[in-house]
Amino acid sequence: MLGMLDDRIPVTIITGFLGSGKTTLLNHILTANHGKRIAVIENEFGEIDIDSELVTARDTLSDGEQQIMMLNNGCLCCTVRDDLVKMLGELVQRRDQFDRIVVETTGLANPAPIIQTFILDQDTSDKLNLDGVVTLVDSKHVEQHLDDKKAEGDVNEALEQIAYADRIIMNKTDLTSDSELRQLESRIRTINDMAQIKRATKANVSTDWVLGVGGFDLKRYEEEAEAARHSSHHDHSHDHHDHGHAHATHSHDHSHDHSSDGHAHEAEHAHAHAEHSHDHSGHDHSSHDHHHHDHHHDDRINSLSLLVDGDLHLEAVNLWMGTLIDFCKEDLFRYKGILSIAGWEDKFIFQGVHMVFEGCAGKNWEPNEKRQSKMVFIGRDLNKEVIREGFEKCRVKPGDRVVV
Repeated sequence: MLGMLDDRIPVTIITGFLGSGKTTLLNHILTANHGKRIAVIENEFGEIDIDSELVTARDTLSDGEQQIMMLNNGCLCCTVRDDLVKMLGELVQRRDQFDRIVVETTGLANPAPIIQTFILDQDTSDKLNLDGVVTLVDSKHVEQHLDDKKAEGDVNEALEQIAYADRIIMNKTDLTSDSELRQLESRIRTINDMAQIKRATKANVSTDWVLGVGGFDLKRYEEEAEAARHSSHHDHSHDHHDHGHAHATHSHDHSHDHSSDGHAHEAEHAHAHAEHSHDHSGHDHSSHDHHHHDHHHDDRINSLSLLVDGDLHLEAVNLWMGTLIDFCKEDLFRYKGILSIAGWEDKFIFQGVHMVFEGCAGKNWEPNEKRQSKMVFIGRDLNKEVIREGFEKCRVKPGDRVVV
């Protein structure tokens, strides 16, 4: 959908473990005079207490359990029991009453199914655009949730909420020390080094920072990656920036016309085509994991960044990504990348959630620009050495014959 006007309704997902501050943040969104028309969907256990004086209209839907309230600052507050898609459809019919949607998950929710609803449900994705995932963490207590040992096969929701996030709010920072905050932020970046992090007290962050995330916008990802590349030579104040991610990129079968149909695809097999991301990472000196915590945490979910100079073989990337996706499946949470494919004048940009991905051609490589590929993976129990080695084998070596 690069270069096309996207008139779908943007949707932001707000998640976080119990007590992280979601209710405080949503109360701020619903009651502040920010001039934005936002529809907030709270879960059935929501604790948002809307002052009756702020409610200008109230509609109870046909099922008698879901309700929509119009507030005097132009926002809508909606309660949903178990049918999120139905509520979204109801809101689409009221498109003229708001400009964007915010969805709150329960504190124990894994955000993946909600994300996949916006990607896989054709009717939903035609009308609604997933803007991003914002996760709140309780800086004082989140580590005990991260350390919670689950039975084999069970999900640690606190870990997954961080893993899927595009932006993370470290809330309640006034309840802990600076050294503890540094340690926590380092651990969070080990789990997800792809997300932006902001510290806050009482969930006091700008509404603009929570909205307009662009976490699933390929063009925006390319622009941010380019900006980071230009500033990397003087922005090393954090030794954990752009290091330690586990990402799995996979491409699906697409035409070589470098056009995108604007929809994500579920890969039954993976083919890197002109519409898919390409990653050149494999040099061990440029891929790093985080092992610099004050205390060791055996988080099964973590991230891996790979960067490799030069071009990649298209067919080698196809084979490698297909194998990686088939093998890892649901253990690949999120991944992004920008690839330099041998014989291609443009960059290939991609992103994915589990086995669902989308990709497209990006900007052309500049004549004097260093061609390199970067991939970022977030996943569970990923074999980082095997992923690195596989990616390195995709690189074009001196004397190789290149097939375009």
